[in-house]
Amino acid sequence: MRLVLAALAASLALAACKKDSKPQTPPEEAPTPKKPLVVGLVTDVGGRGDQSFNDSALRGLETWAAGSRFVSGSYERLPGPARDTTIPEELRARVTSLPVKPLIVQSRAQEDYQPNLQLLVDQGAGLTIGVGFMLENAVETVAKANPEAKFLLIDSPLLDAKGEPLKLPNVRTVVFREEEGSYLVGALAGLVAKEKVCFVGGMEIPLIKKFEAGFRAGVKTVNPKAQVLVQYTGTFDNVAAGKQVAQDLVTKGCEVLFQAAGSDGLGAIQAVKEARTAGKSIFVIGVDSDQAHLAPDAVLTSMVKRVDLAVYQAARDLYDDAFTATDSVMGLKEGGVTYAPVTVGLADKDAVLSKVEALRAKVVAGEVKVPKNPAEVDGFTPPHL
Repeated sequence: MRLVLAALAASLALAACKKDSKPQTPPEEAPTPKKPLVVGLVTDVGGRGDQSFNDSALRGLETWAAGSRFVSGSYERLPGPARDTTIPEELRARVTSLPVKPLIVQSRAQEDYQPNLQLLVDQGAGLTIGVGFMLENAVETVAKANPEAKFLLIDSPLLDAKGEPLKLPNVRTVVFREEEGSYLVGALAGLVAKEKVCFVGGMEIPLIKKFEAGFRAGVKTVNPKAQVLVQYTGTFDNVAAGKQVAQDLVTKGCEVLFQAAGSDGLGAIQAVKEARTAGKSIFVIGVDSDQAHLAPDAVLTSMVKRVDLAVYQAARDLYDDAFTATDSVMGLKEGGVTYAPVTVGLADKDAVLSKVEALRAKVVAGEVKVPKNPAEVDGFTPPHL
């Protein structure tokens, strides 16, 4: 028995030695965190503080992606709850903070676009964003000169000299079906107003004509007898011009005014705010971002264009090494356009919004094709509600 036990002990010891003699696999190391990515953005002439198009793009980069806010010339960390309030509830699961360093250059004139884009590339931006259709030529030029750099162009495709679509391997473009969002706010305006609604555009160009066309088609759908007055300011960066045009429309009896005019629209909102203070029964509809905070009692809603989401998604894809040079179109179905919550008091508010939502469903289902050009509105056949 002693011999058997001794042999067994020796066998176990040998097995243990053999086991210990095997090379040990080192524990897996934690992945090295990615360094913050530099994402550059060039505004159009409207610039920071337009409360509209440019601020939406900045929100997507600075607030949603970087989780920061720009204060007195520098960035400070934005507390999570404060950041979350800027993100629509339906998007919060998709929008998480990224290790991104924003680099912003504001354009004062169209001549600034190309050198501003090149400056961001030279400063090491992993992605350079051009905000606005007016940057199309500059983005094309700089992208061709820097094929290793990545670009995002908001609000315009790339076009060649003949106006045909142009594809570059390092440029992503995102455009929107503004006419669809404008159709919904047009229907809302037509349901709220009795006789007269108005549209104020900035530059009289095809892009802004889409807003006008959709708005007029929406009014026609629910209130075909209403008169629609249309005026353009000719600019996007003249607050005084927007106010003057809106004041003229107020004197003509406008009941609901929709502005799609960049910074000029701030003047239009101010004109309507003052008119309401003077006792006029009139509302204004904002554009691109929810502009209710500018005049809570005067802003009926805003036609929201999710530039912030397009910018955030590009930064997200860059971080995930998934950035591709795609050409995207975002409408109601894709969540690219919508309208802001209606917070003012309205008679039969629930019934009014129910009709607007019924029209949304028809557009999303493809039952309604919203006109993109004002010339098409007369031939537009409204759906039955």
